[in-house]
Amino acid sequence: MPDMSAHLALTQLVPFAAEELDKNKVTPGVLGFVVFAVMALAVWMLMKSMNRHMGRVSFEEAPDPAAPAAVPAENSKK
Repeated sequence: MPDMSAHLALTQLVPFAAEELDKNKVTPGVLGFVVFAVMALAVWMLMKSMNRHMGRVSFEEAPDPAAPAAVPAENSKK
């Protein structure tokens, strides 16, 4: 039954001049523009959030405690 109500809702959105439209021509229309604009806005907000989160990340790597101590280059030449 939800399919029937969706169909009825969509038929209300179709303009009354549907007979003048070319049945072989497909255009995105206003709904396509709205969907594209919402998706573009969502991507922009996600990228802005990602940049803010990446700015908070510290990339300094702590030394590995299990690794052997590094020998300075001056002592290894002797």
